[in-house]
Amino acid sequence: MIRRSHEASESWKNLPWKKFRKDLFRLQRRVFKAIREGNKRKALSLQKLILKSKAARFLAIRQVSQLNAGKKTAGIDGKKSLTIKERFELEELLKASSKNWFHQKLRSIPIPKKDGSTRMLKIPTIADRAWQCLAKYAVEPAHEALFHERSYGFRPGRSAHDAQRILFQNLKLDANGINKRVIELDIEKCFDRIAHTAIMSELIAPLGIRYGIFRCLKSGINPEFPEQGTPQGGVISPLLANIALNGIESICRYHRSKRKRITQNTSEKEIVYPSIRYADDMVIILRPEDDATEILERINKFLADRGMKVSEKKTKTTVATDGFDFLGWHFKVQSNGKFRSTPSVDNFKKFRQKVKAIVNNSNYGSKVKAEKLAPIVRGWRNYHKFCKMDGSRFSLYHTQYRAYKVFNKETKQDRHSSKKLLDKAFPAVSYSENRHNNVIGTKSPYDGDLTYWSERNSKLYDDNTSKALKRQTHTCGHCGLKCTSEERVHLHHIDGNHSNWKSKNLIAIHESCHDYIHMSKRAIP
Repeated sequence: MIRRSHEASESWKNLPWKKFRKDLFRLQRRVFKAIREGNKRKALSLQKLILKSKAARFLAIRQVSQLNAGKKTAGIDGKKSLTIKERFELEELLKASSKNWFHQKLRSIPIPKKDGSTRMLKIPTIADRAWQCLAKYAVEPAHEALFHERSYGFRPGRSAHDAQRILFQNLKLDANGINKRVIELDIEKCFDRIAHTAIMSELIAPLGIRYGIFRCLKSGINPEFPEQGTPQGGVISPLLANIALNGIESICRYHRSKRKRITQNTSEKEIVYPSIRYADDMVIILRPEDDATEILERINKFLADRGMKVSEKKTKTTVATDGFDFLGWHFKVQSNGKFRSTPSVDNFKKFRQKVKAIVNNSNYGSKVKAEKLAPIVRGWRNYHKFCKMDGSRFSLYHTQYRAYKVFNKETKQDRHSSKKLLDKAFPAVSYSENRHNNVIGTKSPYDGDLTYWSERNSKLYDDNTSKALKRQTHTCGHCGLKCTSEERVHLHHIDGNHSNWKSKNLIAIHESCHDYIHMSKRAIP
């Protein structure tokens, strides 16, 4: 049995993954180019090729069963993972049924919200997630060619840090941010109220994919609103929400009449309001003379056509000097005109709760606590590395001191061991306020500019990973392909010693390549 499992693992590992990635990207790049050139007919033909592609099928299965963060979450069938044999069987099923895919029902998981209410996370089965990922491979490049440049949520090559930087550029001292206001826009139950007709009318896809996506939408419907909603938890759901909401950024403009002095004739001057959207979260920046009511009326009309509406309770207009929260940050223009960005109160509170729960847990020792704390602290510090992070509060001085006292007690007053564990539990991450480099205009990873995207990707990681990528000219140290935002990058210790941080012992590799390197040492579930 062990021998068969090993042979199956080897057969999965030895698939031509490098060729698969190249083949799929070549087709996606052609879809993107066809839409940019206005050739929709050619794009649809290329999307059919992706749906039939062996490379796309295997990559989709690998993504949902091996790489995605929610890979261990079961659907209604109860399956949390696939054996290697089941992965090959699923590939055969996708090959036979991808053009006429029927979705199973969804498993509902209640998720508490900070206002006390709950939202339902609806999880498809692994097979349905694999089909959705396959469909996403075909649909995403087409819509990436059309998406607005100020849309940053759930898009390849874009992140919340891009939105953070745009706010800095529009509210900094040179931009007269001290006199500006901000509309904090909240869409009421966005994912639950998106009209299916709004998605299907905008969707660029051949019939096989359209039928599958329509069935996907119907598999997670709310009985009260049978023609609305996209299931949260599906692989393709964020893309469908972006498709429905695309264009809301462009309506924040109008033409104002301006009377000329001599001729007394009127001319039209276009006024564009800077707007930043991350999925269903959006802020719009206004000058003192701009009319917030008119803007909100336009947005309400846009949303009404798509089955949604603005939340009157949560949407508000805020003076920039009063400060506002967005994407886990608190933004404020100080009285001297300088722009400041810090972690929001809610974000910092949730982070501290996670840290305290681990530090105060008596079920495991300091060594395990340090291992559990490290990724949480590193992730939090990386997310806020373009904020103002000096001072004892955000430097985590008090939190670290509390952890040190616990570690010191558990290691029986061995200060050297306690200090070593503390350094491991609270890894340092460099920060530089408002220094993020934004993605250029409407560029997309599907435009084929691998040099730009690989170099940009290397700047998103911490010092050691970034340095390793630069040494490797932004290519994976295992497969040799460029490291773009398509897949996370891991830092691999060549000699297996995770205490050896010498540069010669470190290589940057794709997450999947990291799995394959260690596959011979462990059985894949």
